[in-house]
Amino acid sequence: MAPELTFGPLIADWQERINVERMNRERAEKARHALRKFNVPALLVARPENTRYLTGLRGPEFMPQLWYVLFFAEHDPVVFHHAGWIHMYPSQAPWIKHWRLARSWLNSGCGTGAATEEGQLFAEGIYQELAERKLEREPLGVVGFDGLAQQALTAKGIKTVDGWSVMLDATKTKTVDEINCLKMAYAATDAAWHRAWELLKPGAIDNEVSQHAMMAAYAAGADEVPPAHFRSGPTSFDRAYEKTGRIVNYGDLTYAAFCGVGYLGYKTCYYRTFSIGREPDRRAKDWYKVLVERLDKTMEAIKPGSTTADAAQHFPPASKWGYKDEAELLTLEIGHGIGLYHYGYPIINRQWSLKHPQLFEAGMTIAIEGREGEPGVGGVRLEDSVVVTENGAELLDHWPREEILVAPRG
Repeated sequence: MAPELTFGPLIADWQERINVERMNRERAEKARHALRKFNVPALLVARPENTRYLTGLRGPEFMPQLWYVLFFAEHDPVVFHHAGWIHMYPSQAPWIKHWRLARSWLNSGCGTGAATEEGQLFAEGIYQELAERKLEREPLGVVGFDGLAQQALTAKGIKTVDGWSVMLDATKTKTVDEINCLKMAYAATDAAWHRAWELLKPGAIDNEVSQHAMMAAYAAGADEVPPAHFRSGPTSFDRAYEKTGRIVNYGDLTYAAFCGVGYLGYKTCYYRTFSIGREPDRRAKDWYKVLVERLDKTMEAIKPGSTTADAAQHFPPASKWGYKDEAELLTLEIGHGIGLYHYGYPIINRQWSLKHPQLFEAGMTIAIEGREGEPGVGGVRLEDSVVVTENGAELLDHWPREEILVAPRG
């Protein structure tokens, strides 16, 4: 178990807590190091995980590419922000020196001609910033943009390269403040688990339980809380659709995913299972025992110097469930880097890790998940998150995991 936080989500002048200035500085330093490592002097990014990591800023996300960041290995970043935000935000973020108006074609909803023209204005703005720094002939890493944007940059003579490798390398290990953000998010999520435990009972509607659990997480300090993914009874195996508004029955196995509960952008991925109204039967207990042992063995294999292949061997092959392709278990039996990304470095599964292993490093934060059950009957699910230390993997989450809890809470 990783050391618990000694503070809450509020600021204080008498205690060292999450230091956002240090976090922003250290994230930018890691990104610049990655740019130099890949010999890419500049990176153009959209999507909130990327823009927030590089600048500490937020923005409108109701459409893709509404705002974006041009980040440099040797210069201050340039933020291209959206209408409204561009006028209001600079005074609120004095650490950003360069602000520009972002160009967007709203997924080409304006029509082909207008979108092409807007794309040209977008590319011209990027070119001018690169030329001002004598980088217009250097490779530009690009992340999170559509084909029109890529074509416009190429037409302007800018050499683009895939920037995902740079971003994933920069974000693969976490600083102390990033790890503490994750700990805060998981602590707030435990309030959601407790509320769900109180409300899950025969006759409860899963969507209503989700709403009350969301409010509990907000009250505990989370600043971003999506609806929980509840699955119960016959919908609990194999994991598929959710948010059905199903009425939970006596004896149902019910599990939920609180994935995306966030604190300063760092988000959880967190599954637990309940038995409704009574002790789970022997079959369910056997499923859960197998699952806990599997995840324990996987986590024990996670340590610096080992690889994802060492951990992935503890996941069963797809053939165990009658599947022909390991891709049929993608995101079901998996370990994945978490932080601002839900799926960052490294990924642990049989589909990729045995052939393309990735090295574990201290400072990585990883969620490990699996499930057991019988289609159309029911199933159990568990997901834990760990931080990799020099001594191995240490749990970040605290909600009980060794047995299936009976709900409602007695």
